[in-house]
Amino acid sequence: MFANHKGEIPFVILSLPFLAGIGLALYLPFQVSVTNLAIIFACLSIAYIVLNISYKKLALYKHQWIGGVLVNCILCCAGCLTALNYSDLSKADHFSKIQVQYLTVKIDNEPVIKNGLVRFAATVIEGIDKDIHLPMSGKLLISINDSSAFNLNYGDIVLVPAKYNAVDPPFNPGEFNYKQYLAHQNIYHQAFLYPRQYVVVQHNTGNPLIAFSLQTRKQLVARFNRTMHDSSAIAVASTMILGYKADLSEDVLQAYAKTGTLHVLSVSGAHVAIVFILLSWALSVLNRFKHGKIIKTLFIVILIWAYALLTGFSPAVNRAALMISLIIGGNSFYRYVNPLNLLAVSAFALLLYNPYYLTDVGFQLSYLAVGGLIVLQPVLYKCVQIENKWLDKFWKLCSVSIAAQGITFPLSMYYFHQFPVYFLLSNLFILLPVLTIMYIGLAFLLLSWLLVVCTALAYLLEKSIILMNKGLILIEKLPYASINNLWISKIDCLLIYGIVILMFYFLFNRNKLLLNLGLALTLILFVSVGWKKVDSEKSNAITFLNLKKQRVIVFKMGENAIVLSDLKPSDKNYRYSVQQGLDSTKIENIKVFSFTEDINLPYLRKRGNLIRFQNKSIVLLDSSFQKLNLTPPLKPDYVYLTHNPTVSINEVNDIFNYELLVIGADNSDRYIDSGKKHLTNSGKKYYVLKRNKALNLTSD
Repeated sequence: MFANHKGEIPFVILSLPFLAGIGLALYLPFQVSVTNLAIIFACLSIAYIVLNISYKKLALYKHQWIGGVLVNCILCCAGCLTALNYSDLSKADHFSKIQVQYLTVKIDNEPVIKNGLVRFAATVIEGIDKDIHLPMSGKLLISINDSSAFNLNYGDIVLVPAKYNAVDPPFNPGEFNYKQYLAHQNIYHQAFLYPRQYVVVQHNTGNPLIAFSLQTRKQLVARFNRTMHDSSAIAVASTMILGYKADLSEDVLQAYAKTGTLHVLSVSGAHVAIVFILLSWALSVLNRFKHGKIIKTLFIVILIWAYALLTGFSPAVNRAALMISLIIGGNSFYRYVNPLNLLAVSAFALLLYNPYYLTDVGFQLSYLAVGGLIVLQPVLYKCVQIENKWLDKFWKLCSVSIAAQGITFPLSMYYFHQFPVYFLLSNLFILLPVLTIMYIGLAFLLLSWLLVVCTALAYLLEKSIILMNKGLILIEKLPYASINNLWISKIDCLLIYGIVILMFYFLFNRNKLLLNLGLALTLILFVSVGWKKVDSEKSNAITFLNLKKQRVIVFKMGENAIVLSDLKPSDKNYRYSVQQGLDSTKIENIKVFSFTEDINLPYLRKRGNLIRFQNKSIVLLDSSFQKLNLTPPLKPDYVYLTHNPTVSINEVNDIFNYELLVIGADNSDRYIDSGKKHLTNSGKKYYVLKRNKALNLTSD
């Protein structure tokens, strides 16, 4: 739905520079002074006020662009200031800037129990040092390996030792940037605790409304567990209806991701819309009364926000709840408001509250999807005129799915590196099951106190979810169901968005210039992707990866790779720290060997502890290394020390005349520290993998 003129969508236009300001503050490679930025903001605001007062005197109506430039600059500065002020790390009383013995923290969210660990984010209230209590700020991610911690809840105040570490950045190619992910939640440090290292000081000090919400959700999830039997059905029901994701298995997530239906497992706009439709129907009787429509509106708004509270106030739910509240509020007073403007209002309000929402993938995809439905879907729907009533309805559903997928797939490719080929089929398939599951689930929660009704509803709910899961698994197993390993850069992502937008506008007004521009961007995209592909095929490299307890070396020869690893490809750490890097560098043919195996291939040979890759030689030194029958000085290119070798680094230097010494991350701090002192004095080249990025060495 387009705006006839800019006056219909003022918030869309005003939100763009504000968003740009937040983006600049978050992603600029250098720090900006808050004070200097505040001065610039004040000067621009004063200039704008002065120019408005002197509008006629200065004849500014002849130069209207000046006011537009000033407004955009003011809003951009406001976005920057909002983001910079939200960062806890910049505050003087952040706990990392003051040395104390203990920290008093308050649990911010519902603790998650997984693999025997209890994990939660906590806000630091104060630091304690020799009976001195100092007010502090900042957030800390805490993990506790103790079954007694299973009883911790939101709002509990806990005393912990002031022993924490900065969150590590990604060390290996392609690894998920967990440090950045937590930083966008204002978390920069983490602590790992064991039994008797923490004390619960006080219970239930959090927001009573949120505490009630989380406790209620926990009880409702428990009801699902008591009345349903299939674990995957229970997990999907808890996620779809209540937004509780802790129990979802990797297999279930993969099935939904590869079929393009992952949005179903995130309580968002569609779920809120279903609740809205149900409430509108249930409260339609109020329309008969004089002020019934206003009363109905108030009830619906209150109940929708109650549902949002129950699901944990996720950005997607907040957006949907706020937007629906504005729409039904406008309809109640017979006022038309452009949906794009409402979308911008909700985004502006949420980002004003928390500018870091802009970095949330769910937030980005949610707003893009709704924007696509508002703008793209009507155009796509009108492109095909169908006279048959039912076929026309079917095409309308198809256009909804295509519009949402068309506007979100570049971002999905950038973040998740895959494209679901049968997204249209899977989205049409789940339409009826999702409606059924949502309505049965809501009825179950409302009527769970009636035993017979509760049991019947639980049975129907479980069977509906199992049927939906089986259908999606069948679609997932179809040939070419998903195109994987689609690693694109930010520039590529922007190029794809440029193509999508230009093609959309071409469908709207049939301007051939837009088509030509779209084709030009397509050509640039193909050249970019092709160049990277050719460059990858020509490049050869040796990469020593950084894993805490395991050794991994990747020998890349164009599209082929040999992986020497202590891990098996089925291991979680392999998929997380090794496979991602292989995929990101366009490697297609991979062979995995253990360090105990000998290898005899055209471009790589390994016998015992000696490796030859093209014209480079590597010696592996570990705890089993023996100095017997060695005639120094040997001249390998690289020596790789792992598993705390029995020889000292001083002895290594006597035996080998190497180009570079690589010290593995699995060595002890004591061994590394003693070796670094000697290496510094000797002037030898070395690289320590521990707490450093993987070492990538190009090879001819």
